[in-house]
Amino acid sequence: MRIRMGGRQRVLAAMCLLACAYTVAGAQEQEEGELSAKQRILPEIGPGLRAVRQGADGRLYVLASPSPGLVVVDAKGKQLLSINEQSPAAGASNSLMAFGDDCDVDAEGKIYVADRGANLIRVFSPAGSLLRSIPVKNPVSVAAMPEEEVAVATLREPHLVIVFDKNGKEVREFGDPEPISEREDLNRFLNIGQLGADAQGHLYYAFEYLPEPTVRQYDRLGYAGQDIQYTAIDALPTAVAVRKEIERQEQKGKEPSFKRVLTGLGVDRSNGEIWMALNNNLLHFDSAGNRRATYKIYTPQGARLEANTILVEKDRLIIGSDPLGLYLFDRPDKRNTK
Repeated sequence: MRIRMGGRQRVLAAMCLLACAYTVAGAQEQEEGELSAKQRILPEIGPGLRAVRQGADGRLYVLASPSPGLVVVDAKGKQLLSINEQSPAAGASNSLMAFGDDCDVDAEGKIYVADRGANLIRVFSPAGSLLRSIPVKNPVSVAAMPEEEVAVATLREPHLVIVFDKNGKEVREFGDPEPISEREDLNRFLNIGQLGADAQGHLYYAFEYLPEPTVRQYDRLGYAGQDIQYTAIDALPTAVAVRKEIERQEQKGKEPSFKRVLTGLGVDRSNGEIWMALNNNLLHFDSAGNRRATYKIYTPQGARLEANTILVEKDRLIIGSDPLGLYLFDRPDKRNTK
């Protein structure tokens, strides 16, 4: 027989289980500290920053909406390409975007943009010409995959991930939302996430609103691997507060509205290690899901850096914040290996 619990009972039970889990997790030893950025880069990028990615040739792809749109720069910061955004109501051509939420680039240099304003995935050539547009309702994140496939995360589709082939045909969808709330619309909102990928073809789904910050690994066919989750004791108050807010919104029945818990995802493409941002807390996990370090991150002037995008390079991190812009950090895990 299945016993149903009320909202308050569920929250209390979850709190008890969380306290036990967090106590065990907190016993592990990790590096703690502060990181200050070396410098700000691309100072023209600031408000509206959505994503920063890197191509195989070292070029940086930066998306800021609504302005300046997608900007491509070389390793020295010289601008090579700009794809501007413009509202369709203003007479935009097919080559422009309405409102980009995320972007990625594949090994050949093709650019993928989740254009939520137009309900499309825009695919551009390396030179910036539009190759195709794939209709997708409310796309919020995108990741380039092997064989010219592209993975897309949306706001409201039944599964977490939809994959399209090089011709824009849907070939599979996968990922069941986590059962956090009994309200279907609220539960789907809580499962909104960011996508990342590594060189081995793994896909990573970062749940932005779950009480416990979680990144799930999938293989390219959609089979789930491990969950990488932050359950240190200092994360418990946030988790409890989120669960209480879920209970409150369940009772009100209004449109879901939550603050992000997991605000940024970075994937080391070479080995699948994960960097997770919780506002100005930066967490580093190895490929087995073990937390190796936690840092507070700051600008060179000492301001808190509330991260929303992370690019992991061999010896450095590029971390972005809306509206503060993009900042360059030395990788702290490489300090003793140079």
